Amino acid sequence: MRLLMIADTHLPRRARDLPDEVWTAVDAADVVLHAGDWVEVGLLDRLADRARRLVGVYGNNDGPDLRARLPEVAEVELAGLRVAVVHETGPKTGREQRCAARFTDHDLLVFGHSHIPWDSVAPGGLRLLNPGSPTDRRAQPYATYLTAEVAAGQLDRVVLHRLPPR
Repeated sequence: MRLLMIADTHLPRRARDLPDEVWTAVDAADVVLHAGDWVEVGLLDRLADRARRLVGVYGNNDGPDLRARLPEVAEVELAGLRVAVVHETGPKTGREQRCAARFTDHDLLVFGHSHIPWDSVAPGGLRLLNPGSPTDRRAQPYATYLTAEVAAGQLDRVVLHRLPPR
C-alpha cells in the first residue's frame, strides 16, 4: 500500500494549486493523508474526487466548512498499521513523550502545523511524521511532502520529497 502524506497546503493563500508533482503522487497513492490547514474546501473536494482513499483532518486555519466535514483526529488501520492523523502536536520539546501518551494504540502519527519536516520515534515505538508543506516552505529550504509504503503492519520506504523552488 502506497501512502502520500501532505499538510499545510493553505490554498489559495500560499499557492493557487498543489504542485504538479504532488498531483502525480496523489494519482500513484493508495491512500492520501492530509494533516490539516487546507484553508479552502475546494481542495478537499478535488482530493476526494481524485484520491483512491483520502484521510484528512482540519487544522487551525480551517474554517467552519472544513470543520463540518473533517475530524480533529482521524484514526485508520492501513494494511495492519494503526495510524492517527492530527494537525497540531504542540511544541517540539517533549513531542515524542506527549504523543506517545496520547496515541497509545497507534503505530504512526502524521501531523502538520509547523511546516517543518519531522521524523522521529517516541518511547514505545510510535513513529511521528510531519511532511512539511508542499506549498509554503516558510523558513525551510524546500517545500516538501512524504511518501511511504505499508505492508503487514510495517511502515517502509519513507521518503521526504523536496519540491523545486517556484
